[in-house]
Amino acid sequence: MKILAINPGSTSTKIAVYEDENLIFLSNITHSIEELATFTEVSEQFDFRESLVMSELKSHGIAFRFHAIIGRGGLIKPMSGGVYEINEVLKYDTEHSTRMHACNLGVLIAYDLAKLIPGCKALMADPGVVDERSDVARISGTTLMPSITIWHALNQKAIARLYASEHGTRYENLDLIVCHLGGGISIAVHNHGRAIDANNALDGEGPFSPGRSGTVPFGQLIDLCYSGVFSKNELKRRLTSHSGLSAYLGTTDVPIIIERIKQGDKKAELVMDAMIYQIAKGIGAASVVLYGKIDAILLTGGLAYSDYVIERLKKRISFLAPVFVYPGENEMKALAMNALGALRGELPLKIYE
Repeated sequence: MKILAINPGSTSTKIAVYEDENLIFLSNITHSIEELATFTEVSEQFDFRESLVMSELKSHGIAFRFHAIIGRGGLIKPMSGGVYEINEVLKYDTEHSTRMHACNLGVLIAYDLAKLIPGCKALMADPGVVDERSDVARISGTTLMPSITIWHALNQKAIARLYASEHGTRYENLDLIVCHLGGGISIAVHNHGRAIDANNALDGEGPFSPGRSGTVPFGQLIDLCYSGVFSKNELKRRLTSHSGLSAYLGTTDVPIIIERIKQGDKKAELVMDAMIYQIAKGIGAASVVLYGKIDAILLTGGLAYSDYVIERLKKRISFLAPVFVYPGENEMKALAMNALGALRGELPLKIYE
């Protein structure tokens, strides 16, 4: 089975070609600020990004023949996890989403390109809006703001399945806490194949991260909203992109921060340890969802490469359950393996309605 995976991000478009489980081509096409500045809306980048995908395949001699093209899912309505065949309904909801992020383009490009190949399936898997939470986890505390979750569902579920495979069992048999440590930090409770609790990592709920504020005191936030200092969009950008490590230390580059710590920077050490402390608290809170009966805690994402972060985090959480580390995003492989599983009939192919 030959599969093309497409993953548009804010400043890049990643593509990968797999033959069965084997990666045969991987490319990360970066987009400069100047290139993207010509587009007023993310949706306007569709033709630009699609043409780059086609050009990249052609320039590397990759024949445009695939059994499936799978795109990263967008920020649409909440849904259960799994592999979905892209249809007109999914396309419409993606085009008219109230949250337009570059990841939305993955579905649209995959659907458009698959139509050029007879018999090729257009697929999407585990978008960030996957919501399998239990009813009690959906209550926000105020009827004015419904509880939503946007998290690293694709990577988390792929890592959970990988852990299960390595330990001779199935994802659906396990109780896990998975923590994605990246630019945003998501912590989810996986109960027998369903993520029954997860935070809204996109909007900064939970621990602070390299760029995001995490949960903040709402009283002070309301005062800030009405202070006249920031516009609505400016404040959103400040809290979701220029908070956390960035605000306190002037950088989101963890290796640089750790080097500063080694040179005796006490402020850098305090802020890094505070982030780790908040992550540990989040994992600890998640443990009560499973009544403390946890098969394993899985740590993944870019920050999982950092020995400094992992060693200190393990000291705080290892009493809860065995801790396993899977550094990196692994999103391209996750997309391809979801597509392969659906093509082979190993994973159910869902219809979006």
